[in-house]
Amino acid sequence: MPEFQPVSSAATAAIARPRCRNCQQNRMLLSKLETGLSGFDRRTFVCQKCGRVETAVVLRDPMKSARGWLASELKPPT
Repeated sequence: MPEFQPVSSAATAAIARPRCRNCQQNRMLLSKLETGLSGFDRRTFVCQKCGRVETAVVLRDPMKSARGWLASELKPPT
């Protein structure tokens, strides 16, 4: 089981929140954020109106994965 780690409010504010598929009521709230394997996060959202729960697995930081590519030998054409 993953260990609980607090997340700053600035980090959670940047997370895109989906609309509920049942009731289309505003945006769902982030209820759980878990660190997954190899750079992925598991995000659990809940609808305040109907209680629907949705889980999404997303890349933690797309720019971190680009850093390796940017530091590689790959160069723009000259």
